[in-house]
Amino acid sequence: MTTDLENLTKELQEVINLFELDDNIDITHCFAIKDGNYINTVTIDGEAFSYADKIPKTNSEMEEKRYIKRYAKLSVYKAISEKTKQIMPWGALTGVRPTKLAYQELRRGCDFISLFRDELMVSKEKTDLTAKVIDAQSKIFDYNNVFAENRADLYVSLPFCPTRCEYCSFISSDINHTRKYLPDYIDALCKEIESSITLSDNIKSIYIGGGTPVCIDNKYLEKVLKTVKKGNIECTVEAGRPDVITKDNLKLLEDYGVTRICINPQTFNQKTVDLMQRKHTVEQIYEKYNLAKGKFIINMDLIAGLTGESFNDFRFSIDKAIELNPENITVHTLCLKNGSAMKQSVERLSPGEINDMVTYAYRKLNENGYFPYYIYRQKYMAGNLENAGYCKNGTECVYNVDIMEEVSSIIACGANAISKKISSAGAEGKLIRYANSKDIPTYIGKVDEIIENKRLLFNNNI
Repeated sequence: MTTDLENLTKELQEVINLFELDDNIDITHCFAIKDGNYINTVTIDGEAFSYADKIPKTNSEMEEKRYIKRYAKLSVYKAISEKTKQIMPWGALTGVRPTKLAYQELRRGCDFISLFRDELMVSKEKTDLTAKVIDAQSKIFDYNNVFAENRADLYVSLPFCPTRCEYCSFISSDINHTRKYLPDYIDALCKEIESSITLSDNIKSIYIGGGTPVCIDNKYLEKVLKTVKKGNIECTVEAGRPDVITKDNLKLLEDYGVTRICINPQTFNQKTVDLMQRKHTVEQIYEKYNLAKGKFIINMDLIAGLTGESFNDFRFSIDKAIELNPENITVHTLCLKNGSAMKQSVERLSPGEINDMVTYAYRKLNENGYFPYYIYRQKYMAGNLENAGYCKNGTECVYNVDIMEEVSSIIACGANAISKKISSAGAEGKLIRYANSKDIPTYIGKVDEIIENKRLLFNNNI
């Protein structure tokens, strides 16, 4: 595609990517200002579609640019939708965080629902989902004052797994190939953690992820837990795979005050477990869940659209998870991620029955006392849908909300961990990222430099 707003080429291409289009389709976009309107003209294979939108009042150049981008993207969406008769559940929205735009409108004293439905062509179902999430998050933060709180969360990366799943894009590797790095990695990681926990006096939560942290030896896991556990705050560990959860490592987590764990089956169908290249049985999901129940708040992850799964397969998994009655259930939509084995053999995921799967999960979970409390989207998701976290009342994960909504600084430690400093300046908050080295050996060698760079970032008034 071509556009005379060259700085928006990437954003407009993201709108085009929402649709299933012929590779040879020709799309051009032209922008003009006339008679107090933004005029966006989109031409598709010689057929022109033109849209005029009244220029809104703005208080800054940044706000003006935001509106120009909004209406340009909307014009491309409308034109392709009219041309192809395809309608997307999230309309013209392409961002990772639909709620972010909603909060921007609320801070301006405006109704985001009319913006979503009337202007951006978001479906009623997804608009209602956003409204329910915002209502749930009101228990965790006040969107009008959150950036004045100087909130922070601590993330710890243990990028080790028993095996690598076909859909995974994380740097995590089979622990049999990386075990040799463990002693030096844990020493470097704990050194970084000890430095990092002094960077904020308002740490709201701790999240130890990866990877599958409990697949490492207990002596190394204990050293990390001993280093991070400071005070009576939410602490989550991504236990993950049933084949590496044991009585001993659950006891270790309990002894060090871990409050939440994730047991992630992804599916309750054995044929799919095998296709994912996981080395556990469905029976082990039940076994390890029962070992942990009552000791922690438990989250279970499921994925809609796994290879070979039908709607009935997914419905079976949702129903089984609800029967177990964990406090949290997260429903992911399958996504083609760069770096995953699946991405190498599949170009695009067809919506197929996936929309029906996600719709069923939403209805069934609501009927059984779960409500959505965070959502996010990714590129190349099947059906252009979303990932949604559901919970029983009072069991929301603070870390999940903070990182998804970008209302809290994230102090991140370990290989491939990305810290985010959010300044309290302004109504929206200014976000600056700092990424640690991706691979384990490089991280170990550069840990002192990483510690110093993070100290400078978080101690400067930005």
